[in-house]
Order: sequence, then C-alpha cells, then structure tokens
Amino acid sequence: MDQKHKPLFESFKFRSGVEVSNRIVMAPMTHSSSNEDGTVSDAELEYYARRSEGAGLVLTACIYVTPNGKGFPGEFAGHSDEMIPGLTRLAETIKAKGAKAVLQIFHGGRRVPPALVPNGDVVSASAVAATESPDVVPRELSHEEIESIIRDFGETTRRAALAGFDGVEIHGANTYLLQQFYSPHSNRRTDQWGGDIDRRLTFPLAVVDEVKRAAAEHAKGPFLVGYRFSPEEPETPGLTMEDTFRLLDELAQKELDYLHVSLFDFRSKPARGADDSKTRLEWITERVGHLVPVIGVGSIHTADEAIEVQQAGAPLVAIGRVLLTDPDWVQKIETGHADEIQTKLSLSSQKQLVIPDGLWHMLTAREGWLSFTD
Repeated sequence: MDQKHKPLFESFKFRSGVEVSNRIVMAPMTHSSSNEDGTVSDAELEYYARRSEGAGLVLTACIYVTPNGKGFPGEFAGHSDEMIPGLTRLAETIKAKGAKAVLQIFHGGRRVPPALVPNGDVVSASAVAATESPDVVPRELSHEEIESIIRDFGETTRRAALAGFDGVEIHGANTYLLQQFYSPHSNRRTDQWGGDIDRRLTFPLAVVDEVKRAAAEHAKGPFLVGYRFSPEEPETPGLTMEDTFRLLDELAQKELDYLHVSLFDFRSKPARGADDSKTRLEWITERVGHLVPVIGVGSIHTADEAIEVQQAGAPLVAIGRVLLTDPDWVQKIETGHADEIQTKLSLSSQKQLVIPDGLWHMLTAREGWLSFTD
C-alpha cells in the first residue's frame, strides 16, 4: 500500500460502540432489483456479497417505511414484518464479508411515481409539485398521517434491529420526504409542522427521536443511527447553506453516530448561504465535524481523492460508482495495486461484475453517469 493512503485503512469507532475496520463506506445506490412484493431478491444478495468484502461499512439502497413512500421500481420494503426474513438474509450476506451493514430508511414523499403507490396517492408536506415533476401535485398529509409515518420509521428500525443490521441511516436528503418538510419550497404549511424554520424542523427531528427510541428498545447490541442530508436546493424559495447550518446544529445535539452529506462532487462550492471560499464539505465539517463524524461523498474515484475528502474534515469516505466498475477497489488500494482499478464498464461485463438486471438497465440508460469501453 502507498503510505499516503494508510489513513483510509485505520479503524473507526462510532459513538454507539460500533467499530469498523477502515474508513471506507459503500454509498447507498438504488439498484431496482428487489422482488415485486418488496422482498429481498437473490440477485440483490449476490450484488451486495460481491461488494462487501472491502468497505468497512456498507449502506444499502433505501428501503421504504410505508407503502405510499415507494420511490423506485424494484425497491425493497420495510413496512411489514413479512420483510424480516429477507432483510435478515441481506444483513447476514453483508456481515459475512466483514463489513458492518446499515439499512437506509426513507419515504419518497412527492418524488414517488404515482404508479408505484396505492391508488396513485402521492403525499408530501404541502400540495406543491416538485420542479422535476410539475404535473404531479401531491396531497398534503394530515396531522394524523404525519404521526403515523413517524411511527413507521420507528417500526422499520425495529425490523432492521431484529434482522441483525448494525444500524440504520435516515434518508433526509435528495429532496425526499424529510427534506420536503424542511424545505420552504415544498412546505407551505401553517400548523405545527410548517411555517417558520423551527416548525419546518419538527418532522425530521421527530423522525430522528423515534428512530433512536426504537433502536434503544430493540437493538441487542451497539447500533448505529446516522442521517443523510443535502446541503442546498436550486429553487427559490429553497434550502441554502444557511438553512443547512441550522439543520446540522440541531442534528449535532441528537447524539447521532454520523452525518452523511449527499453531494455529486465533494469539491463543489456553495451557491447560496455561504461564500465560495470553501467547498460545501469544508463548510459542513467546520460547522459540526468536531461534534459528530461526517461521511464525505461525491465523484470519488481514486485513493488520492478519498484522502482529499479526509483532509477536508470528513473521517469517513463513501464511494459508489467506482464500486460498480470495480468491486475490488478497496482491496486493490490496500495491496498496492491501485493502478489496476477499472473505472469504466464494458457492455459485456454485467455478469462478471455481478450487477443485477434492474441496475444494469439503469446504468446503460443514464448517459454520462458511467463511462463504457464499448
């Protein structure tokens, strides 16, 4: 191993007591490969088994906590105890390869395709369509429904603990439901769940409290609780870095194991709410990195870039796309063979790389997200 990469391979112990063997995290990536009924498929297990031997921590694709939160075709479900056997197999598969297994839990809110949810009933904080889907106007959730969804996050956490996962990550990023409640673009309510910034924080913080309560009650050992967030929105009104600082200040008081920033590029600079003298990641770690560990992510392809993320203040580094093109990325760096890492896909490499059909179709359809050699 190149000595300058050694910091990536130091162990790390979280607040909860969970310890990982290195600082590399497999980022959560949608794979659209679960069974039609929401149970874990064999193809899904094979995909995770192939990628769980190197990273210290594996974050699964997101799992919906209630039927009207399903965001993707082939997404796996966490809303019923019938899902526990499949989730148990998934946790065992990841842990058998030496990684800690963390289940990402979410509700898609107004970002769900109507065809995927019961009666096409798309819900959100307010009846405001997403910029990406202007023709889908969500129904505003009632007070009782909001409280029910909070409990659903707790119930899915219970199922994760019973299935043997090492923790859960609350998905509050990428404009899904938790972010929709915090954003002034999607939350136009005037009750206890919306209005000023304090009330817009109520729902995401209530989810955190419920998840931590369920983890404390049902986990039989150390159990991680993390939170993923997106730092800005392009809309006006929309979230700015200043809003994000307020969210981070509140989350830092919740004794979470980590905060996971969602960025397409870890070097990106703020657009609003902070100046561009620092990257978004640097602003975030400066704000709360001394209080809670930060996982950095975004267009990390090489070990040098992973070290750059650590130098920006994030002790943990999440990688995604490069684990699709080369599942042995971590091992090659650790053994000094970084020059052998594959960064492009071959159109004939699906079987060799153990990429399930649902994900393969997504990759070949998303121009520019990954490069192909033929």
